[in-house]
Amino acid sequence: MKKSDNASNKTARILWLHDRIISGNYPNAAHIADRFGVSLRQGQRDVEYMKSEFGAPIEYDYVHRGFKYSKEFLLPTHITDANDEDFSGITAKFSGKSKQKNPVQLQIPYIAELEIPDKLAVLELKNLIIESHPRKHRYFCEFRSTELFLGMIMSMNTSIKIISPAWLRERAVSAAEKVLEANK
Repeated sequence: MKKSDNASNKTARILWLHDRIISGNYPNAAHIADRFGVSLRQGQRDVEYMKSEFGAPIEYDYVHRGFKYSKEFLLPTHITDANDEDFSGITAKFSGKSKQKNPVQLQIPYIAELEIPDKLAVLELKNLIIESHPRKHRYFCEFRSTELFLGMIMSMNTSIKIISPAWLRERAVSAAEKVLEANK
């Protein structure tokens, strides 16, 4: 496997783990291993990586048998080269040890689970869909700009339900209420 493949797989695992924790699903290393076809030890290393590199306040919940954040936490935005696909070295970049000539600020993408009953809407969102859920009409979408993503789904003239994350659903409802109020 090429290094860029490893980096994108690591990125996907980190994003998936973060999304599941903030959604209250209590993922564990076995879930990571099952979901991504990696070893249990690799799943444990991913959790340790988030703790050491990002300072993620991850702790194990023995009641739910999975991980949770002990306090509110968001994955960081970071400055990187346009060609850098890995999280490695982020702490060095924050501490000023990086000698980059052309830095670009990138945000780690968000992932949302949507229920989309309309096939045309699914086709319109195909560039954002990263996975189909086993349940009918459920899709995982990856996006970087909340405003653009909400604008896209609201302009589709179909009933799209935001399953998770809850904060995105609340933001969509709030935006729709403001538009309705302004147009009474």
